[in-house]
Amino acid sequence: MDTRGVFISLEGIDGSGKSTLARSLVDALAQKHQVLGLREPGGTVISEKIREMLLDVRNDGIIGKAEAMLYAAARCQLVEEVIRPGLDRGTIIIADRYLDSTVAYQGYGRGLDLGFLEDLNRLCTGGLKPDLTLLLDLDPQEALLRRSEEIPDRLEQEGLAFQIRIREGYLDLWDKEPERIKRLDATHSPEFLLQEALLLVEKLLAE
Repeated sequence: MDTRGVFISLEGIDGSGKSTLARSLVDALAQKHQVLGLREPGGTVISEKIREMLLDVRNDGIIGKAEAMLYAAARCQLVEEVIRPGLDRGTIIIADRYLDSTVAYQGYGRGLDLGFLEDLNRLCTGGLKPDLTLLLDLDPQEALLRRSEEIPDRLEQEGLAFQIRIREGYLDLWDKEPERIKRLDATHSPEFLLQEALLLVEKLLAE
């Protein structure tokens, strides 16, 4: 790895185990590397405030385009305040969600124009894409069962059909960018998924 850090994102529908893997990956890599774990939306004071607004079940009147632009605003703040400076310092950045979530959720889930979302992502990130994206793929029905005892946030309340569309979006993204996006079968145990993820990350670091 050169002086620039490495940027890794984790993606998947709600209940896929993405956040659990992100935390485990940070802990494992921190034994040998300088690592920073982040979540989207969030990671800065401003971005966390936007997160509260987006996930609050009382804000069910947010329209699709406004939702997309709020996510973009949180991402813009995170990229400029945390991600770019971290990469410049040689840090491995592990992001629990990034720009692919916007395409999957607001594009495929909400039905917003994909061209609009691509332009929005490009504007708010300056074209910064992850070096590696780990996609935890799980059948939405199984994911719903996993989350049956949790209190759902605003997006999680959207139901099964919404999650099915999101999964289709993620699989389309994987099909379009197989070099960057690596699909992991999320039916496997957290321990197995961590080992799979570490193999992919170590391969990237060795390049």
